[in-house]
Amino acid sequence: MAKINYQVDEIDQKILAYLVKNARMPFLEIARECGVSGAAIHQRVKKMENAGVITGSRLLVKPEALGLNVCVFICVSLSEADAYPRVIEALRKISEVVECHFVTGDYTLLLKIYCFDYDHLMNILIDTIQHIPGIGHTVTMVSLDQAIERQVWVKDYDYDKKKKKAAQAKKKA
Repeated sequence: MAKINYQVDEIDQKILAYLVKNARMPFLEIARECGVSGAAIHQRVKKMENAGVITGSRLLVKPEALGLNVCVFICVSLSEADAYPRVIEALRKISEVVECHFVTGDYTLLLKIYCFDYDHLMNILIDTIQHIPGIGHTVTMVSLDQAIERQVWVKDYDYDKKKKKAAQAKKKA
C-alpha cells in the first residue's frame, strides 16, 4: 500500500464517516452535521481526493443480480519469482477477477473471482488462469456465503466524544 502524506483531522474523519455510509450524501447536509460551511466540505473533500485519501466513489452492484452466482478465492503460487509483473498484467485482462492481493504465506497472490456457474469457473481456471506463464499452481476455495460486507471503518465521533467527556468528568471528581 502506498503511504498517504496527509494528516486527517477530526472534521475530515467526520466527513469520511458520512461519505462511507452514503457516498451520495449532499455536501450541505454533511456541512450542517459538521458545523462548517458547504464550501469547507467541498474544499476538504477535494484535498483528500488530491492526497489519495479518497480514491473515488462507487455504485455497488450485487453480483447475483447479474447472474454471477459463484464467488471463489484462488490462492496462486508463482513458478518463478520474477513472474509477478507479467502475471499481474495477464490477470488484469480477466474481467472475472475483481480483486488481486499480493500476500504472505504459502501463496503469492489471493484472487477474488465471480463466475456465472461452476462450468464458467472451470473454464476460467483451466483454460485461462492456469495457462498464464509464471503461475505454478492454484488452490480454489468456494465462498458459500458473504457474512460481512462493508467499507473501511471510520471512527464513530459520538462515541468518542462521550468517552472523552466521561474521562474528563472522572478526572474532575
